[in-house]
Amino acid sequence: MNIAESLLYALKDHGAKEVFGIPGDFILPFFKVMEESEIIPFYTLSHEPGVGFAADAAARENASLGVVAVTYGAGAFNVLNAATGAYAEKSPLVIISGGPGLGESRRGILLHHQAKTLDSQLKIFKEITCDQAVLNNPKTAAKEIARVLRSCKEQCRPVYIEIPRDLTFNECDPVVMAPASPINKNAVNACADEIFKRLETAKNPIVMVGVEIKRFNLEGKLSLLCRKLGLPVATTFMGRGLLVDDKDPLIGTYMGLAGYQRVTKAVENSDALLLLGVIFSDTNFGVSENRINISQSIIVADRIVRLAYHTYSEIPLEDVIDALLERAKQKSAPNIQKPCAPKGDLIPDDSKIEPVDIAKAINDLFDAHGKMKIVSDVGDCLFTTLSIQSTSLTGPAYYAGMGFGVPAGMGVQATTGKRPIILVGDGAFQMTGWELGNCRRYGWDPLVIVFNNCSWEMLRTFQPGTRFNDLDDWNFAGIAKSLGGDGYRVRTRKKLKETLDIAYNKRGKFQLVEVMMERGAISPTLKRFTDAIK
Repeated sequence: MNIAESLLYALKDHGAKEVFGIPGDFILPFFKVMEESEIIPFYTLSHEPGVGFAADAAARENASLGVVAVTYGAGAFNVLNAATGAYAEKSPLVIISGGPGLGESRRGILLHHQAKTLDSQLKIFKEITCDQAVLNNPKTAAKEIARVLRSCKEQCRPVYIEIPRDLTFNECDPVVMAPASPINKNAVNACADEIFKRLETAKNPIVMVGVEIKRFNLEGKLSLLCRKLGLPVATTFMGRGLLVDDKDPLIGTYMGLAGYQRVTKAVENSDALLLLGVIFSDTNFGVSENRINISQSIIVADRIVRLAYHTYSEIPLEDVIDALLERAKQKSAPNIQKPCAPKGDLIPDDSKIEPVDIAKAINDLFDAHGKMKIVSDVGDCLFTTLSIQSTSLTGPAYYAGMGFGVPAGMGVQATTGKRPIILVGDGAFQMTGWELGNCRRYGWDPLVIVFNNCSWEMLRTFQPGTRFNDLDDWNFAGIAKSLGGDGYRVRTRKKLKETLDIAYNKRGKFQLVEVMMERGAISPTLKRFTDAIK
């Protein structure tokens, strides 16, 4: 077994389902092994940001490893932004880069794709990964791989693996999965006792959940815990799409001043707010009506538990939930007001389309055919999801990197086999929408809805009266056929409803619905959010 085979088998054993990548000379030997060995499927797209976003989305969807493979320098630096987003939003992404061979590294001349020094790339990726390895010794490569993949799974953040291209075919031991990092069970029990006591004695306890619940696949355990404890649950904006089952005691998504006041008051007036897997970002808490009392909150995230002045380190989220489940006694179901399901009932008339009309049309589609997975880019399309029925949702709600939506949606269909709805603005589509041209090769057929107001409209809400946010009309629907799909351009509610029905029923190639809107048309949620920020 060579180094590449050993790595591929290890990725598969650790839960990776596929690799997304773009070949280049330093990574060509690794691609050759992937193709000939067929150990794990791999997909190539057109540009490194696209494969980075696709692999990130696959990791989020599976609560397991996503993998991207790129060449040294020009390839790896192109995937840097996607990797940074994965780090910020706690996604277990494995970045594999080919590297200069040991022989050519000793020649003393500059190599193509080299930045300042040969290890500049490694130094840069250390900033946005939780562990790294350069497999420059075949005798230790297996242990290095095991260590790095363990870090990726335990910390749920990206890792970096570099393979010198002249060592790719060198013999290597099979990778033996590294044992889990040791956990102090006494500390877990003491921590759980303290949390349980706080919840039992509080008058208004409530649970708020974030992305780590999804990343570590803990929705089932969390739902059971909250039902046994009789506790209501709110999600953060980043946690939207969690706990969508009717049995879950979900009261809605917390958005502070931009959200529903019933949810805002329940969270901000709690005397025992249990925050599970929550990222303390401005998108989650920047629009809070009242400052949340952190001293009265219980924070469980990043393998750390904070209760007032007590801190417990190296305590995994799952261990805390398991320990609380052991202590929980069955209570009556919490007396909560479930969030009202957003309504459809789009009026099919000749009125101009607003973002909320897109949400209503999707709700009508769900009512008729069942819910679908949604993948959203950043911008008003993401804020519009707050008006769509709760369903599986993937989007860059914190890092907010444009261009995520289309390749991420392709990654979701590749890894799940299920057709998603992709929501994307015209500005983000200009960046990565052209990756749809790869759908035909792999049989992917996402339903893509482009919010087109010929503008970076969300940016305009923060800086009104500007012309630099104006974009041209590229007629994306007209270009869809040349990319291997079908395109439709709609301007009225009636046409939107008719077209979504047609697009939903047409399978086998991507369907692109370009929704033309006026500049200045934004969703109610985005308006409340920007008003609160300003």
